[in-house]
Amino acid sequence: MAKVAILTMSDGRDFAYQDVLDYCRDHEATLAEELRRQGHTVLLAGQIVGDSQTAVAGARLLAGQRPDLTVFHYPVWAFPHFSLLAAGATDGPLLLFSNMHPRYPGMVGLLAAGGGLDQVGRRHARLCGDLGDPEVAAKLGVHIRAGAAVRALSGSTFGRIGGRPMGMYTAVSSSADWIRIFGVDVEEIDQWEVVRRAAAVSPERARAGREWIERLAARVAYDGRSLTPELLERQIRMYHAIRELVAEWHLDFCGIKGQPELTNHFATTDVAEAFLNDPYDWEGPKAPFVCATESDMDGALTMQILRLLTGQPVLFADVRHYHADRGLWDLCNSGQHPTWYAARSDDPAVNLARVQFLPESFYFPAGGASVRHIAAPGEMTFARLSRLGERYRLQVTRGRLAPLEDADAERLAAQSSPEWPHAFAQLDAPAAGFLQRFGANHIHAVPGDHTAELEVAAGLLGIPVDRLDGGPEGSA
Repeated sequence: MAKVAILTMSDGRDFAYQDVLDYCRDHEATLAEELRRQGHTVLLAGQIVGDSQTAVAGARLLAGQRPDLTVFHYPVWAFPHFSLLAAGATDGPLLLFSNMHPRYPGMVGLLAAGGGLDQVGRRHARLCGDLGDPEVAAKLGVHIRAGAAVRALSGSTFGRIGGRPMGMYTAVSSSADWIRIFGVDVEEIDQWEVVRRAAAVSPERARAGREWIERLAARVAYDGRSLTPELLERQIRMYHAIRELVAEWHLDFCGIKGQPELTNHFATTDVAEAFLNDPYDWEGPKAPFVCATESDMDGALTMQILRLLTGQPVLFADVRHYHADRGLWDLCNSGQHPTWYAARSDDPAVNLARVQFLPESFYFPAGGASVRHIAAPGEMTFARLSRLGERYRLQVTRGRLAPLEDADAERLAAQSSPEWPHAFAQLDAPAAGFLQRFGANHIHAVPGDHTAELEVAAGLLGIPVDRLDGGPEGSA
């Protein structure tokens, strides 16, 4: 869970400060108790702010503990300059929170402080309400998850393995923009490192991975040409090579170009990409990671935000086709889908029982397996960071993966690329508007409704939200 700092603001007049001191302390204790109930670690300044010196000292004390979110708390009217001074000593995501008590004008203090912060360009989010209201407590949790995700981005490293794939401008962004906007550094790594390191993976380790897949998968369709045991082991070696690069370069997430060099001359990266995004592999459980195919930087960044918000594996796909007669989008892309989506189980045996490893198509002459399945149904949040001119935007829509009979899903998959994984989606965004506005060919998704968290996170990053489904824009 997150680490949340609370700095409670009060009146700057001595007589008023003393009069409301116990009330402020009680409300601070109630806020801290609610945060602990939600499972978070709470950091307190130890004193209610009533002058500029205490504001700065308290903010510095809390900032030194690197909280995921700092809450400026307004149970009563508070002099606004306390908040501006404290904000100057505080980095990271900031939330202004106030009660709605008619006698104690905490909301007035919040609005006065928020307006001042707006004037100096200090981004923040705001929330008002009674913590006894479950809806307010839930919104507080949304802000914490969003703040923690934004905080975790800052200081992280993305590994771009290979350069721009197949002329895709949407897959490449400026590393200077990334460090300025998101605090993310970009480490450039040559694809030769994957080939070189793959050769050094032990035969026993590669064989163990192949035998695990053969034992658990619904089918491994060796054809003696595009898919052989040797080629599957080469793909497993590539997976271990990338895991080695992640560990050595301390990468927090990555993307691999793959096309056309590796897919023409070595093997497809499908197995590596699928299992890098899974919460397990043949060596046991692991934390879900983010690896984007086609070294898609904005795609990987979107996926990383979704993973940090939810802790779940993230789907990556091309927007391949729209079945207008059924309102279904066919979302597929080589072997990129984590196998977790086959059944949404943390047990690999359950998921892989619905996964086939099929020979790759003519697009990939070097051969190898495509990690093929039909994604299980359920509600989803779809998102993509894209750029309009020089500015980022976060495009979001709710939707769901449709419950289809197996035979029906197979008929639809056969109309595009039958050997690739498919997710058949119903988006809340109207099809015509989506096709006019969506800023990439790649889309990303996680189970559940996380639109509120995405809107708050985007606000903290200073990025506008484009709700493709017509939902509310701005902070929750």
